[in-house]
Amino acid sequence: MVARDTQPYASPVGPPIAPGKALGEVSRADVLIVTDLALAPDFDGSAWAREAAFLREQFDAGAMICSVCTGSLLLAEAGLLDGIEATTHWGAIELLRSRYPKVLLRPERILCPAGPEHRIVTGGGPAAWEDLALYLIARFCGEKEARRICKVFLLGDRSSGQLPFAAMGRSRSHEDAVIGRCQEWLADNYARPSPVATMTASSGLPERSFKRRFKSATGYTPIDYVQALRVEEAKQLLETTHAPVEEIALLVGYEDPTFFRRLFKRRTGVTPARYRQKFQSVTRPPPPTPSAGTQPSDVTAGGVLTPSPPPR
Repeated sequence: MVARDTQPYASPVGPPIAPGKALGEVSRADVLIVTDLALAPDFDGSAWAREAAFLREQFDAGAMICSVCTGSLLLAEAGLLDGIEATTHWGAIELLRSRYPKVLLRPERILCPAGPEHRIVTGGGPAAWEDLALYLIARFCGEKEARRICKVFLLGDRSSGQLPFAAMGRSRSHEDAVIGRCQEWLADNYARPSPVATMTASSGLPERSFKRRFKSATGYTPIDYVQALRVEEAKQLLETTHAPVEEIALLVGYEDPTFFRRLFKRRTGVTPARYRQKFQSVTRPPPPTPSAGTQPSDVTAGGVLTPSPPPR
């Protein structure tokens, strides 16, 4: 947390904010995020001249500058949005348009990467924090990690409940060697026809004994375990490919795509098409190709700029 100085001050809604560093203590940041600002009716961006100068210096030094909600006005005050696309909270659109006419406003956007190498990213309302966080994770840590974080923290559309975010639970630890061997075989062969029958036969156990021991060891019935593995693989394919649902159904072991769709919806709460739409959109807009010499591993530091209330 970076501000003019490290003196704690009250946020507009009450809780105190304690900056960790003053502007002069930050030599170089890789990523800076300007928070939403409490705008007075007589807003005057020049009150944040020091913060604006700091942003310009950091951008010129190679930093990526982001904002959420009304924080885009500080980027505009710094001249960083001149001639490029940007968004802001819908309630600040007219203010930004009238005071900073050089900004190419895109009020319909939730997130708007722009500028050289997309090193400037503006976000819409306060909830755009989620979109910005996932965008940055995808950009610097990869799309797979962004989807994982989305699921862990239930980010985005939750209208279908928690099931779309849930992953197959870890199989419990056990000492049943027979069932353990079956699990190892199934990890590579779940798409084969009748895998439960094959496991039962290879175990050398009576069918009832096999099912009882499998449930005791794993917490799943054999068929539930197979279905869970198949659905998890289908989810990965839906997240990372554009293969038709019928093809994915076949790849994970279901010749009947209608049955697969019903099973998938029962286990995830959404259709395969809706699941794909939800989790492929996590990493959009797509990050730009880094310039030579700049790799995700180079990102070592960042900051959140919280401008102090303008002096009266």
